[in-house]
Amino acid sequence: MHAPAKHPPMDLQQAMAAANGRLAGRRILVTGAASGIGSAVAQLFLAAGASVAMLDRHWPGPAPEHERALVLEADVTDPDSVEAAVFCAVGSLGGLDGVVNAAGIANTDWADQVSLGDWRKVLDVNLTGCFIVCRACLAYLRDAQGSTIVNLSSGQGLQPFARRSAYAASKAGVIAFSKSIALEWAPTVRVNTICPGAIDTPMVRTGYSAEVLRDQVGPRYALGRIGEPVEIAQAALYLSSAESSFVTGVVLAVDGGRSYH
Repeated sequence: MHAPAKHPPMDLQQAMAAANGRLAGRRILVTGAASGIGSAVAQLFLAAGASVAMLDRHWPGPAPEHERALVLEADVTDPDSVEAAVFCAVGSLGGLDGVVNAAGIANTDWADQVSLGDWRKVLDVNLTGCFIVCRACLAYLRDAQGSTIVNLSSGQGLQPFARRSAYAASKAGVIAFSKSIALEWAPTVRVNTICPGAIDTPMVRTGYSAEVLRDQVGPRYALGRIGEPVEIAQAALYLSSAESSFVTGVVLAVDGGRSYH
């Protein structure tokens, strides 16, 4: 008997080729752009024709070179740092049409063992950082037409596991915050949330070996595997484009069928 066929993802190069022109002329700020999902979002958006301000706390290697890319360093938990980076992005790109908040950190301590400092750090980066970036960009987004915000939550924000209390709380907060500003900032700005499942990123690989991801984590999902960063980037592309012009306030689980929320 043959093993059931799985649905393979496009690789990043295929997705980039297919995205040609879908974001032409748009100016997007992407946080957490140095690695993982944020990096895939930035690369896909550039291929789709956007100008992209790529923001991260630090760049571990050479900064990407692209005529429509602007590399910025800022800590999303520091309002002054974020304000300066956003001001620089707007000055360089000539405005701002969209934001993708992909910066985030994880924690796997039990709720009765996580330190208060670690609890605060996770919420500061994942939730408060999202708030700081969104608010810093708001005035510029209101000046644009068809402006969008895409905030990255997590499947943990919908259906938590054990040992994820801080992380799940921060990501559930992102969902509620995004729904709130979708109401408050409409009709000028559309705000949507993506909830990824386990995605093959450096953050996920710090907690699991490749074998565990393949043999234990993947089988939990209806599609029988974990996701790839490009699959989240493709969802962000849709929610940042005119294709989703009548979509706001949604929480989109891109999780291979883990949650069915």
